[in-house]
Amino acid sequence: MRVLVIEDDPAIASMLVAGLQDVPYTVDHASDGVRGLALLQEQDYHLIVLDVMLPDMSGWEVCERLRLRRNRTPVLMLSARNAVDDKIRGLDAGADDYLPKPFEFGELLARVRALLRRDRIHRTRTIQIADLRIDTAQRRVTRGEQEIGLSHREYELLEALASHEGVVLSRERIQETIWQNEGATSATVDVYIGLLRKKMDTGFAHKLIQTVHGAGYTLRAPHEEAV
Repeated sequence: MRVLVIEDDPAIASMLVAGLQDVPYTVDHASDGVRGLALLQEQDYHLIVLDVMLPDMSGWEVCERLRLRRNRTPVLMLSARNAVDDKIRGLDAGADDYLPKPFEFGELLARVRALLRRDRIHRTRTIQIADLRIDTAQRRVTRGEQEIGLSHREYELLEALASHEGVVLSRERIQETIWQNEGATSATVDVYIGLLRKKMDTGFAHKLIQTVHGAGYTLRAPHEEAV
């Protein structure tokens, strides 16, 4: 497992690198966000430990830029700022977990293990809803005996809906999840829902993708109620 630590405090960085190497993980270190983003373009990582208060750009901005690149590497954000609003900002920026400073290394390690375990399960899992089967590792979609070819964006939209089976996702939430800061609108969501619906539901008796008027869209199996 390879971990990237982005932390400007030399003492904390040294403790993190040494502790994670003892696990043992392979650990790289960057002391600022620019170098961290550069390393992320050069190397694939299983996890990022990211400080909020960095000298050149904040950890929030680093995380936002990372997600705009469609990099889904799990991020554990560290911060001396313990206000609820700061935690919310970190999670909204795309972080997967948030640990306030000061912290016990044992707790950080437990959170690292949990994020790695969750990411490994996601990368290897299969989502099955009625006759729809999504292999998330290979990004392969079948319905019944028919394999369905999807564009990158169509697949992301389908996985978002399927991961929240039976839950109504608003256009705004879909827009933020799939397009983030790319300037998409509610109309963009509607267009892609239409494209996906044509590929997923045409020729099948049950229509998996449902419109909930005034609320958004949901994907659900026959006879399942939306929530």
